[in-house]
Amino acid sequence: MSLSSIINNIPKAELHLHIEGSLTPELMWRLAEKHSVSLPYASVEEIEAAYNFEDLQSFLDIYYAGAGVLKDEDDFFALMWEYLTRCHQENIVHTEIMFDPQTHTERGIGFDVFMPGFLKAMKKAEGEYGISSFLIMSFLRHLPESSAFETLALAEPYYGDIKAVGLDSSELGHPPSKFERVFKKAKALGFKIVAHAGEEGPASYIWEAIELLDVDRIDHGVRCQEDERLMDYLQEKQIPLTVCPLSNLKLCVIDDMKQHNIITLLERGLLVTVNSDDPTYFGGFLNENFEALANALDINEGVIKALAINSFKASFLSEERKSLFVDKIAQM
Repeated sequence: MSLSSIINNIPKAELHLHIEGSLTPELMWRLAEKHSVSLPYASVEEIEAAYNFEDLQSFLDIYYAGAGVLKDEDDFFALMWEYLTRCHQENIVHTEIMFDPQTHTERGIGFDVFMPGFLKAMKKAEGEYGISSFLIMSFLRHLPESSAFETLALAEPYYGDIKAVGLDSSELGHPPSKFERVFKKAKALGFKIVAHAGEEGPASYIWEAIELLDVDRIDHGVRCQEDERLMDYLQEKQIPLTVCPLSNLKLCVIDDMKQHNIITLLERGLLVTVNSDDPTYFGGFLNENFEALANALDINEGVIKALAINSFKASFLSEERKSLFVDKIAQM
């Protein structure tokens, strides 16, 4: 069996996916027409061309322009349903989905609009496709901690629908320590904790996320290799890293996929996983990230299986559910 067939057929979990970053040019165009939103693009093709951005700022520009077309519950349902349908096509059987409330509340769109849309799509996907899913509420780190506290308070009616709290957006200049207090409160409320660290930012940000935010999982984390003591700690404690290869390439964390360190980290015994981050913006959904690694690195069936097994081990599923999927992959 070819590596492509193995990638397509193996059950997988995705743990680092921003739902706003899965907005396709076609859906953006359709929703802009629906709401008479004026986009700085004359066609779907122009939006597609704009997705070939050159740097982080040009990405953020189109990312927030895209979010501007999401206005009512049906829009958020459509966004989530398109992603979960893609999961079904790619044999992603469990996904833990990040969403950015502040991107919407700052536009006057509340939890009572986007949450019902998301939850309706997730329930439908479980019923029709058998896909399980959790929501991760992410704070935007370029905004002040006071805004994160406000967001945590606004989310209260939906605490039962949110599995974890995370930290995303531009990393440089916004260390995890900036959010120590709000994450302490989130932890006390019973949420799992994740944080983006060690992609743009240095290895020291990973230490901060571990020591100050008490994270259950690190999002990205590829710069851990700059600190041997950190590598040893991550291996010993088995703190998962949700690695996003095409994102790393698109945002110039690496210049060539052949330089990616995910296999080095895997061989070192770290609990690394493969994810797509903002798939429509960064060049591919989950299977395309696996394909990019397979094309650039020395990867065999055993490596694909190990990474797929890690995706379940690193998830927030029950131990029973984890074992079910791990055993299934091991027997393939």
